[in-house]
Amino acid sequence: MEPNSDPFVEARRNKGLLPCNFQGETVPMILRHDEVRKAARDWKTYSSDAPFRVPIPSEEDVRTMRQLPVETDPPDHTDYRKIVEPFFQRAKDPAMIAQVEALMDGMLQQAMARDSIEIVREFALPIQSRAMTYLLNVPESEADLWISWGTHVFRDGGSKGMSLEAYLHQRFDRAATGTGDDFFSALAHATFRGRPLTREEMMGFGNLTFAGGRDTVIHTLASVLGYLAGRPEALEFLRQDPARVVHATEEFFRVVTPLTHIGRVCPVDTRVQGHDVPAGGRVSLCWASANRDETVFEAPEEVRLDRKPNPHLAFGFGAHLCLGAAHARLLVRTLLQKCIERVGRITVLSSQERIEREQAYQRVMGYESLVVRIAPR
Repeated sequence: MEPNSDPFVEARRNKGLLPCNFQGETVPMILRHDEVRKAARDWKTYSSDAPFRVPIPSEEDVRTMRQLPVETDPPDHTDYRKIVEPFFQRAKDPAMIAQVEALMDGMLQQAMARDSIEIVREFALPIQSRAMTYLLNVPESEADLWISWGTHVFRDGGSKGMSLEAYLHQRFDRAATGTGDDFFSALAHATFRGRPLTREEMMGFGNLTFAGGRDTVIHTLASVLGYLAGRPEALEFLRQDPARVVHATEEFFRVVTPLTHIGRVCPVDTRVQGHDVPAGGRVSLCWASANRDETVFEAPEEVRLDRKPNPHLAFGFGAHLCLGAAHARLLVRTLLQKCIERVGRITVLSSQERIEREQAYQRVMGYESLVVRIAPR
């Protein structure tokens, strides 16, 4: 991955807003860093209480339930989030960190033993899936099924993500009669304000868990290796001071920004930076543009692996800060650490960029395919 150009730069510098058509709806994209942060904090004006419409494009055709807790506002969001937060915080536990380190070490050694490896599906997808079993405290063998769903459970998993929905129902049926300490059992026996969760609420948590941080993590891992392949001096820079890995991890999230934007719905007629949004209309909080804002980031098109401070918004901002942020950081940080220890050089043999194409912009978001040769130190 070479640092790609910013498709929002002109609009950000001029009006700070970019109207774009998504599924027949004109959605103004808020572009400037400060304005995106303000909107993310203001959930009363820019609401997430909008089933299927928080993602852009909206997802009525690919799932049948509201995703929790992301498609709610405080105080509901706060109380829903508390139910699952302990599992997502496991990414900070030494035991899980050790599991991820062993996983990454083994995957890199397998890759180096081969003449070539396709990074997106043969490396990043298995890592994301197997690491998820540690996070959810289920047997690692569960990952074999998850890997078969491909990089995106809605796009690759069939109409309305039915493979995922059937799986979740099966797991919750089993958990209802058990006493396990895994993610599914916790939800099956959880309460919300003194009452048991409904099956639809359980499914909402499960759907977000498997869909929300899947392709984003996969394409970030692939983009990191693509960058290191094109810039071998970057590995040496990190080797000189391994403490730089922490800052480098944040810089990769800033530059890659695996989720371009997210939607919010205006409950009443709202004037957004000179643009009228009708009641029930949406706006876009454009993380990708905010992360290239030249008033916040010096030389934003440059990848600076020691950039500090780095107030990027790749994980959102405010009450809805990404639940999986610690997990994603752990995977990228561990990948960099193990590359420093194990890898001598990465050579790209072939690549195909993954491009998000919309009416008003085109944006490179990692790779559809990246075939490399990884040589040991």
